[in-house]
Amino acid sequence: MTEEQQNQSPQTDAQPVAPEATLEELEKLKKALAEVQAKAESNLANWQRAHADFINFRRRCEQEKEEHTKFANAALIGCLLPVLDDFELALACVPPKLAKSDWIQGISLIADKLRETLKTQGLTPIKARGEPFDPCFHEAIMQTPGKEGIVTAELHKGYVFCNRVIRPSRVAVGNGQPEIPPAAESSAGQT
Repeated sequence: MTEEQQNQSPQTDAQPVAPEATLEELEKLKKALAEVQAKAESNLANWQRAHADFINFRRRCEQEKEEHTKFANAALIGCLLPVLDDFELALACVPPKLAKSDWIQGISLIADKLRETLKTQGLTPIKARGEPFDPCFHEAIMQTPGKEGIVTAELHKGYVFCNRVIRPSRVAVGNGQPEIPPAAESSAGQT
């Protein structure tokens, strides 16, 4: 290789920046850099918003799944309530001379076990007798003498499952007339 060939080394593609870069080119570069930075900040903000939305979505899905499971159980428990009612009616109708028999005691234990199982799942009976009438928890079937607006008798037990009424209590509500004592009732009928 000759000296001339060595002196004529191939030029690289990168052009050296001339020290006398114009002010106009510098302004264009600054403007382009600012646009790119603004776009990057916008993309970061959008990503953060999307990430927060995803976390909220996941949390909401988990909550809905939990509620769905909980209230799917409500349908099953609603189907078991008539069985519990039947146990309570059967035990209430047992003649006193048979109340102490082993068979009746066994039935009573089964009813207690069912009641306790439903309680552990979140079922609670609605307190009715002597309470102020509340249409959210009670269904008025009739009025009877007694304090006005106070439940005088519970005709059909109601239940709440996980803070939601699944069956309201069917009740008799006082109409404001004084109660007639049982002894006065029988003498009033004889006259």
